[in-house]
Amino acid sequence: MKLNQNYLRLEESYLFSTVAHKVSAFSAAHPEQKILRMGIGDVTLPLAPAVISAMQQAVAEMGKKETFRGYGPEQGYDFLRESIRAYYARRGVALDADEIFVSDGAKSDLGNILDIFDTDNTVLIPDPVYPVYVDTNVMAGRKIVFADANAQNGFLPMPDKGVQADIIYLCSPNNPTGAAYSTEQLKEWVDYARARGAVILYDAAYECFVAEKGLARSIFEVEGAKECAIEFCSFSKTAGFTGTRCGYTVVPKALQFGGISCNKLWLRRQTTKFNGVPYIVQRGAAAVFTEEGEQQIAQNLAVYRRNAKLISDCMDSLGIWYTGGKNSPYVWFRCPGYEDSWQFFDALLAGAGVVGTPGCGFGKNGQGYFRLTAFASEETTREATERLQNFLK
Repeated sequence: MKLNQNYLRLEESYLFSTVAHKVSAFSAAHPEQKILRMGIGDVTLPLAPAVISAMQQAVAEMGKKETFRGYGPEQGYDFLRESIRAYYARRGVALDADEIFVSDGAKSDLGNILDIFDTDNTVLIPDPVYPVYVDTNVMAGRKIVFADANAQNGFLPMPDKGVQADIIYLCSPNNPTGAAYSTEQLKEWVDYARARGAVILYDAAYECFVAEKGLARSIFEVEGAKECAIEFCSFSKTAGFTGTRCGYTVVPKALQFGGISCNKLWLRRQTTKFNGVPYIVQRGAAAVFTEEGEQQIAQNLAVYRRNAKLISDCMDSLGIWYTGGKNSPYVWFRCPGYEDSWQFFDALLAGAGVVGTPGCGFGKNGQGYFRLTAFASEETTREATERLQNFLK
């Protein structure tokens, strides 16, 4: 018996596990200190009433023989897929319902989608980046090349014609940097992928935060994208489903390589390895797209946007360079007075009791940068920015 030796190439501890360990150790040593957590991108506001009502009704259905449901379709119930299809249609993107696959979250599918691609493919990943993209490919033993995201390009790297890649990861608005691509910029990536016969894995988990005109909420807003891209989205940040778990992946039927349909391969993979999202959760997810649900969720998103503005205003007042905050719940800023992100993490925790995420945990280009999230409560965010003002001035 042989183990997968690729796992030994991974960092020993996941980034957020290290953060949690450091915070726990500090709290144990300083029990009197109130810790303000602005690190992990977990939401704090409850599910919308429309979502709760739909889930409660679904629970009642499960308690009656005539409405009880057992195994559901692995790719998702028609009522939810149709709701998602209509959501895209309202934004000018036409999809077929059978191009939409419901999952337990974008994170799972971003890793699982690799099952349909050979391990011999070369993967292009921006740096800094959400760790899941890198780690899942390291686990599979794929060759990884990096696209430099830095202050010079606004942390939005563009295609390099000298680089050949088969699988390309893009995230917009980006995690961790909060930077967002325009449709014109994504057109360059689509053209690049089509010219090279590559696939773009597009993470749109934060699309609901896009506010500026000209910025893309879906890669399928770009002509030709259906022939080269798969889009991943989630209810986690849009509707507070981080603990409820539901997302969806769009695999266009036009996406084919060598005459083989990626849509059919993904359907085969899901029907083999996945038993679907619970009926109760899917009913709640469908309520997200009702008129009532969208209005209620907009109120929650407005809170997070105000929080992001508080953090952005704090950076502006201190003269600190940053990205994000305007079309994203993340603010990514240069560590003032520190070249090492972990040193800044320790100093900020000790000096202000504020927890963020060290940029170097997202890649080498993140060294010297730091991420704060807007998902805390308004009270916590306001207090944290006041502490930051006092600590950094």
